[in-house]
Amino acid sequence: MSDLAHRFHPSVLREYDIRGIVDETLFPADAAAIGRAYGTILVRQGGKTVAVGRDGRLSSPALEAALIDGLISVGIEVLHVGLGPTPMLYFAVNELGADGGIMVTGSHNPPTHNGFKMMLGKKSFFGKDIVELGRVAAAGDFTNGQGRVQEIDLFERYVGRLLQDYHGTRPLKAVWDAGNGSGGAVMAALTARLPGEHVCLFAEIDGAFPNHHPDPTVPENLQALIAKVKETGSEIGIAFDGDADRIGVVDSDGRIVWGDQILQILASDVLERLPGSTIIADVKASQVLFDEVARMGGKPLMWKTGHSLIKAKMIETGAPLSGEMSGHIFYKDGFYGHDDALYVAVRLLDILARGSRTLKDFRDAMPETFTTPETRFECAEDRKFEAVRNVKASLALENANVDDVDGVRVKTDDGWWLLRASNTQAVLVARAESTSEAGLERLKAAVVANLRKAGVDAPDFSSSAGAH
Repeated sequence: MSDLAHRFHPSVLREYDIRGIVDETLFPADAAAIGRAYGTILVRQGGKTVAVGRDGRLSSPALEAALIDGLISVGIEVLHVGLGPTPMLYFAVNELGADGGIMVTGSHNPPTHNGFKMMLGKKSFFGKDIVELGRVAAAGDFTNGQGRVQEIDLFERYVGRLLQDYHGTRPLKAVWDAGNGSGGAVMAALTARLPGEHVCLFAEIDGAFPNHHPDPTVPENLQALIAKVKETGSEIGIAFDGDADRIGVVDSDGRIVWGDQILQILASDVLERLPGSTIIADVKASQVLFDEVARMGGKPLMWKTGHSLIKAKMIETGAPLSGEMSGHIFYKDGFYGHDDALYVAVRLLDILARGSRTLKDFRDAMPETFTTPETRFECAEDRKFEAVRNVKASLALENANVDDVDGVRVKTDDGWWLLRASNTQAVLVARAESTSEAGLERLKAAVVANLRKAGVDAPDFSSSAGAH
């Protein structure tokens, strides 16, 4: 075994990325080992160049420096993009023709957390790839070489590319909230060049996130945005997560437009130009979305939750547009197929500014459904997948209408309910949607009954259910 052999904390190597708590489970030595192991895998596949970027977290510069040292030590040429949003790093890989890319980012996790999102070629590096990275590091089985660093300033090219697909003619009023995340500088440059009136909130990049946590799927994190939208009489409010690969949107009334609802609006535009296209959404999305895509002449495809899994399915099916409830939205139509919330914002504004319908008009036209928030039930890591299998077997005996692409999604006369094992935590995730409050209560009761039948100690669902 090599002197450079390295073992990671067992919690750090995840399904979709590498993540940990800085100076507890994740250290610069881990970053260097990631660089050596990832670089070795790349070199053995004939690769040479890797684009590297970082978010605005306080720990990111040190982790990025160690990562680069590791990459150089195995002969990699590093294209250093530096501070910016994750999608700018993805853009760099495509624009520069790099063989791979690594972003140092904690995304929307607390300030003390950080991690690494990776690409190999133009595909996500996840699952078995991350397992292999851990194996290479543990064996100290690294290549030898002497790489170098090339500084690359892509900021202007990236902002220009974002603006390229805006053709709106109606001037809009919009409020934008970067949440002090790494998309702030790009957001400010973008809004300065877009037609209309734009107000920017929390554009300063600050890894302590002093104003609110940068997760736009949590309503409390959107309160400043909602207040400013109402105060300014704006048509739309747009929020980003910590590294700007996820989007949150509110209308002029301050109502949240959820990820699947944003996707529905975007799909209406894509399907006008590309009729019959496949539109992918994850299993947590509303049935309304799948039904609407079919009604508009598209082919709805329900797929597994997880941005890396959705991206892989897009490549396989040639889908021009995909999305998740979490606000990851992927455009292959006119773009590269990765999740870029800044680009999604431009495309959404473009749809509004080319037509007469406001965001409120789109939102008002959507049928009201009653949904639970995403609810998590604790379940041991070694039991969570077995519990879902037990529920599935029980449902089969009842001849239930089940889609098992990711856990079980069960359709009934009341609507649907979902139970799946989280890929990142020791929990089962449940969600339900109905056209009536009474129907939702029945769906929630069904989830709890099935969990208990499978031997999971399931407390009752939160009684608070919101209209969706």
